[in-house]
Amino acid sequence: MCGVSADDGRPAGRPRQRREHLVRLAAELFRAKDEVSPFPWATIALDGALETRLTGRPAIEVEDDYRAILKRNRSRDAAAGRTLEGPHLSDLRVLHGPKSIEASEASTGEQKALLLRLVLAHAGLVAKMTGCAPVLLLDEVSAHLDPDRRAALFTELARLGGQVWMTGADPAVFAEVSSQAQRLDISLGRIEPPSP
Repeated sequence: MCGVSADDGRPAGRPRQRREHLVRLAAELFRAKDEVSPFPWATIALDGALETRLTGRPAIEVEDDYRAILKRNRSRDAAAGRTLEGPHLSDLRVLHGPKSIEASEASTGEQKALLLRLVLAHAGLVAKMTGCAPVLLLDEVSAHLDPDRRAALFTELARLGGQVWMTGADPAVFAEVSSQAQRLDISLGRIEPPSP
């Protein structure tokens, strides 16, 4: 059975916890840094008002300030039908490490490779923190990778050791892992083993 990391009693989503998780994920990305990997290493940072306030101030003060903002803006938020200030407005900035460019400036293929590096790093971090590799669902990811990146992804997923569900319309993209994977065909709402 997988373990679960201890909770410090604070509600999830607090600025301090977000920052600590980002630091852990950044360390995991750095640990996986490999100049020749088809999934480039990345640096990450949160960019938002709360993160700016955390610079040089104790997290408890920032949290208290945010609670006051929520209270002060309650009627305005109710009229808008949503919370107008908060961590949900922060952006995750991703830098393509080898090229030193923002992910937004990278090619579509590079962005997909960066996203896979982030997913793999996060899955590795969850496994370290909980003692159990997470279940991953990768929807149509193989179809968007060239054969080298696809083979590297299969290797990385096997190394992670968790259960992985991958969807795809073309069974040929899974040929490399057919001996290690179970294939299921889904058609008209039915899940069946592949026909011979």
